[in-house]
Amino acid sequence: MAKSKQSEYHSEDPNELFSSNVERMLRLIGEDPKREGLLKTPQRVTRAWKELTSGYEADLDSLINRAVFHETYNEMVVVKDIRFYSMCEHHLLPFFGTVHVAYIPNGKIIGLSKIPKLVDVFAKRLQVQERLTKEIATTLQNKLHPMGVGVVIKARHLCMEMRGVQSEDSPTITSAMLGAFRNDARTRKEFLSFIQGDR
Repeated sequence: MAKSKQSEYHSEDPNELFSSNVERMLRLIGEDPKREGLLKTPQRVTRAWKELTSGYEADLDSLINRAVFHETYNEMVVVKDIRFYSMCEHHLLPFFGTVHVAYIPNGKIIGLSKIPKLVDVFAKRLQVQERLTKEIATTLQNKLHPMGVGVVIKARHLCMEMRGVQSEDSPTITSAMLGAFRNDARTRKEFLSFIQGDR
C-alpha cells in the first residue's frame, strides 16, 4: 500500500498485512478463504486496492509544474467527458462517471493531457463527490492562477444502487465555479452549453 503508511505498521509488510485482513474479512462473512476460488483473492484484492488508492502517492507538483507554459491565450479551455472511477469513503463502494473541466488562462496554460491525469490522482483516493469536485477546481486555480475555473461532475454511486434505497438511474451532479465562472453568468452559461451540447 502507500509508502507513507509503512511507518504505521513498523516492521510488517503493508501488503501482507492488507492481504491477511482480507482473508480475515472472508472468514467473518462466512466464507472459506481456503477454497479454490478464494485462494489468491487476498493478494488480488491487495493489488487492486493499491491501484485504486494510488492517488495518495502521486506528486501533484511534479505532475503539473512540468506542464505549465506561458501563453497569451485568454479564451475558455474546456476538457469534457473525462471518465473517472473512485471509491466512496463512507461504504468503500465505487462511484464513477464523467468530469468536465474548464478554465480561462491568465498568462499560463497547462498541457491538456494533465487535466485527466489530475482528475485521476484525486479520484484514486477515498472520496466523496463534493470534495473531488472542489479539489480539482482549487488545484487548477492555485497552480495556474487563471481568470476562472469550472468543474462539473456527474456520477453514479453504487452505495445508492446496490444497498439502502437501491436508487437506480439517479446520477449525482456537483459543480465548483471559481473566479469568472462564479462571478459572470455569461461565462458560466457558455461553459454549461459546451458540456451539454456538441459544440
